[in-house]
Amino acid sequence: MKLARRVRGLKPSPTLSLTAKAKALKASGRDVVDLCAGEPDFETPDNVKRAGIKAIEEGFTRYTPVGGIDELKDAIIEKLKRDNGLEYSREEIIVSCGAKHVLYNIAQALFEEGDEVIIPAPYWVSYPEIVALAGAEPVILPTLEDEGFKVTPQEIKGAITERTKAIIINSPSNPTGIVYTEEELSAIYDVIRDTDIVVISDEIYEKLTYDSHEFFSFASLCEDAKERTIVVNGLSKSHSMTGWRIGYGAGRKEWIKAMINIQSQSTSNPSSIAQKAAVEALKGPQDALERMVEEFDRRRRYILERLNSMDGVRCTTPRGAFYVFPSVRGAIGRTYRDRMINSSKDLAELLLEEAMVAVVPGEAFGADGYIRISYATGMEDLKKGLDRIENFLNHLE
Repeated sequence: MKLARRVRGLKPSPTLSLTAKAKALKASGRDVVDLCAGEPDFETPDNVKRAGIKAIEEGFTRYTPVGGIDELKDAIIEKLKRDNGLEYSREEIIVSCGAKHVLYNIAQALFEEGDEVIIPAPYWVSYPEIVALAGAEPVILPTLEDEGFKVTPQEIKGAITERTKAIIINSPSNPTGIVYTEEELSAIYDVIRDTDIVVISDEIYEKLTYDSHEFFSFASLCEDAKERTIVVNGLSKSHSMTGWRIGYGAGRKEWIKAMINIQSQSTSNPSSIAQKAAVEALKGPQDALERMVEEFDRRRRYILERLNSMDGVRCTTPRGAFYVFPSVRGAIGRTYRDRMINSSKDLAELLLEEAMVAVVPGEAFGADGYIRISYATGMEDLKKGLDRIENFLNHLE
């Protein structure tokens, strides 16, 4: 029996695949430094853990409403108003099993055969696959390092066709760490204001910004911008809750209702226990988040200094998230022990096999010639990994 056409060309997540390979090598006794991980290396805050434990002890372990409990929806509504100046009702909020689940629900609810979705590159690895699974066509819009990896209004205008259904904006970005300013988002809005294009605003790294760069949500531009935007966010990155699987979306009632209907036929509600913990994460003390951002910033500054001192490497400064996306074009076309490096994928494979360092090749994000390095790992491993990368590069011919 043949597999369904929708999955025949589906690619597994490169980041998860590389992380699994690195873990397998570690399990076999190899001293691998994993710089792939897209999750904070900090513990979930204690107050959030206690809220989860309390939910278990009080027997809050049964089904909840599919789209999330009212208490959590209210906490999300309060957060969006406080942090982003956005007002929503409960009917305009969905809680799902992580932000990725929200994105999947959006695609299934809004996209179909013949639709096009504009995705600036470098992009998070799952965007094109999620769009394709809905039968739509991902329209990849390459950006330039010299322009800060930011898509321009002119580039968007040139990509719009009568089939364009949506555009995905990820700020702060995975993998580049770029953060769009209010002015830049306004310029993008000016291009699409007379269209019916939906904006999917992935804001999962909202709380992780540096150098006084302030996050701004596309939906906050004006009422029309809000009406055409679905805000996607969650607690995995900001509160180190990756395994708790809580993401949320905010948008028009009819869109959210359709997404909840889809969710009702797939996962049903997200974990009842995790929802209670999420309420505490949103409403409780934020001290742990502040400490985490300070530490990420310290690592960011260190890794930038190290990378920019390496032969054949150039790295722009990320203003958010916890990744760097250095150019390694200086290594392309060179050899290591008679093995030619023809792409960033070749380089990543050699770094793992020969230097015991796991990084993600730029091809996974639609940008060959780069690698993604996560600094969501301890400083000791970061130093060790960078030492190994530098030593490897110094032995290229």
